[in-house]
Amino acid sequence: MSEKLEIYKCNVCGSVIEVINSGVGQLVCCSVPMEHLQEQNNDNEYQEKHVPILTLEGENKTIRVGSIPHPMEKEHHIVFIEAISPDKKYLKRKYLTIGEEAKMELKGTCHYDEFTARELCNIHGLWVSEHKKEM
Repeated sequence: MSEKLEIYKCNVCGSVIEVINSGVGQLVCCSVPMEHLQEQNNDNEYQEKHVPILTLEGENKTIRVGSIPHPMEKEHHIVFIEAISPDKKYLKRKYLTIGEEAKMELKGTCHYDEFTARELCNIHGLWVSEHKKEM
């Protein structure tokens, strides 16, 4: 069974999909079951370059990928960054380009004090962090 906002990858062609509506059955691409990308948030080897970090700059919120800059090269890069409301009704996503800094500014468009930040690395998968009111 697939759940709303889960992300799957085809390990044959590299296609990545996000579930819009929950459903039963197996997701298949290239005649092979797709891999469900598990959200990661704690991996000592990679987390400093992957866990989304919220920073406050005045009234604006910015999500940066990692505590040290993530590479943004053709071979290794962040595909997108997104912020998801607690009820999963609202989502803001920014697709990144090679050479661009791995960050997304929310600039008043995020009216939630709490949200989930996710990012997808083309090599190391899906990373997530929760942002609560105390920030």
